[in-house]
Amino acid sequence: MKINDFYRDAAKISLNDSIAALIPSLLIIVGNIAIFNKPEMMKLTIPFLLYSLFSFQIYLYRMKQSIQISRSIEKNQSHETISRSVFDARQLLVLCQNSQTPKLHLYFPDGMLAGTIKKQHQKGLMKWRWPKIYRFYNNQEETIGLFQLQGSRIKVYGQNMNYLGSFSKNKFQKKRKGELLDREHKLIGTVEGSSLFMDEQVLNENHREVARLRRGWMPLEWSPIFPDANTPVLSIQEDLPESEKLLQLAFLIQEYFVER
Repeated sequence: MKINDFYRDAAKISLNDSIAALIPSLLIIVGNIAIFNKPEMMKLTIPFLLYSLFSFQIYLYRMKQSIQISRSIEKNQSHETISRSVFDARQLLVLCQNSQTPKLHLYFPDGMLAGTIKKQHQKGLMKWRWPKIYRFYNNQEETIGLFQLQGSRIKVYGQNMNYLGSFSKNKFQKKRKGELLDREHKLIGTVEGSSLFMDEQVLNENHREVARLRRGWMPLEWSPIFPDANTPVLSIQEDLPESEKLLQLAFLIQEYFVER
């Protein structure tokens, strides 16, 4: 999956919204003609028609973006197919797909998909009592991590379901949003950020920055592939073990799936 597929899917969602908004308008028109026959009732269709038109314009806009991005990727893409791991990246771009099942997509700067985080569908009558689970997939749709939400804690598990540690939300300090604990519940890092704009920092026990999520800092040369200049950029220290990187990514669950 490439970034142009993300914009194409977003366009389809807007098209579906546009079509859905026409249904109540049609029902009002048919009902008024068949039963009421009151011209003033036709005014009730105006909000639905305006929303349908607005959604259709978004559909056209997103489709245009998808086509332009596809051309930019083909122009810059190497003929060699390189298999890359999301843990090898120094910088990733983060896009949230708001659909019936929200997903968080991580992309390499060249527009290729690096990984996806999405909520696991729970089954059963008592599913509302079960802990929420979010699976982390690589670009081959293989599970490489799992996040389990339990109250204010997010437990982190590796590819083989080995427990790595947890992220705990800090309820008392606005700047320090949470703490990272290893499997022995020892503090190994903190997450700090602003409450006014997106700028989240992951700091290790020596108060050294090891990861950062910022909006509005995307390099200009990436704009042909990522047209939204406010696309959040996730920077990660390269020389860390995969297990530590996976543990640090727990704050993305808090940022995108819990607080939003």
